[in-house]
Amino acid sequence: MSVLIQTNRLLDCEGLACPMPVVKTKKAMEDMKSGEVLEIRATDKGSVADLQSWAIRIGHLYIGVKEEGGVFRHFIRKSAENEIKPEIKHPHIISNEELSKKIASGDNVKIVDVREPAEYCFQRIPGAISIPMGELEMKLSQLSPDEEYAVVCRTGTRSDLACQIFVDQGFSKVKNVIPGMSMWEGPVEWDE
Repeated sequence: MSVLIQTNRLLDCEGLACPMPVVKTKKAMEDMKSGEVLEIRATDKGSVADLQSWAIRIGHLYIGVKEEGGVFRHFIRKSAENEIKPEIKHPHIISNEELSKKIASGDNVKIVDVREPAEYCFQRIPGAISIPMGELEMKLSQLSPDEEYAVVCRTGTRSDLACQIFVDQGFSKVKNVIPGMSMWEGPVEWDE
């Protein structure tokens, strides 16, 4: 049985990569009334974890996602003003340059790459651990909370959300890499 979801507005984010689906969704939600449902259409596989994490952290109801022919149709219901939480950024960051220096000096920092597998396989920081954002909560038990982590994505948006998940799970030595792989000039590796 197919259930029809009544939406009040459609937002086209097809062809856009992180962070744009989240950025455009934030803007669209500002112009909506509480209880209204926004449908976001995106082709970026990372939007599945990104939009769900963002909605939950802000306090909106993430109804779900349907995939049809490579297009992810997300449905988010805007919460009442008294249910919306202020957006919080992870306070601890590390610049691309600082991380590159730590790597070059042999500092013991673990790099966690939260991009999708396709992004990771085409360009990554050598030694980075791939844990896509959508799998992070399930896989955090494989990491030690005593280690120092630098969390990287394409622009610093997805990794900011990931850092907050790390902290919620008891990790205290976590930094968000800004601006991330989109501007990374240090050494890289990729799958053959």
